Amino acid sequence: PMEDVAGAVKDLIQAGKVRYFGLSESNADQIRAAHAVQPVSALQSEYSIWWRTIEENSVLSTCEELGIGLVPFSPLGRGYLTGKVDETTTFASADIRSRNPRFTQEALKANRGVVELLERIAEQKNATPAQIALAWLLAQKPWIVPIPGSRKLERLDENNGALNIQLTAEDLSEIKEAMSQIKVVGDRY
Repeated sequence: PMEDVAGAVKDLIQAGKVRYFGLSESNADQIRAAHAVQPVSALQSEYSIWWRTIEENSVLSTCEELGIGLVPFSPLGRGYLTGKVDETTTFASADIRSRNPRFTQEALKANRGVVELLERIAEQKNATPAQIALAWLLAQKPWIVPIPGSRKLERLDENNGALNIQLTAEDLSEIKEAMSQIKVVGDRY
């Protein structure tokens, strides 16, 4: 039970062996149950412009209410939101995307509207689609800190460039409206 886990971490914090308590992929009820025993510092959960379920299932509002930071993983949609992946891309069998429903040829083609939106705004801002996707996350709440993964230094530099992009209220409204017209195809896993 979540309360038992939180209690065990609380004991470790009191013993000086752990400094903070974080959760991963927890729902709102689990977050509340844990937080009642030991304050939760951060939640790690998938969140991006094309995976926004935590907005709908009270996770985001629960984090805000309880003062819990959010650390979104896959903020670039496992590379899709960079604009460098399309329906012709193939993945090695060891690559999780080779088994991911969002990365079938059909889903990649169907979801192209999301990338086109990012590309359009990126062109206006003299940025890359990845930078716009990260800037969008950073613009949501000050306590949201995305963790994009990268194997290349130039991608790290590119991702860090998102900090210099200011999305206006008009930009955010345009993104929200455009995304409301796009049905993202393919389950997360």
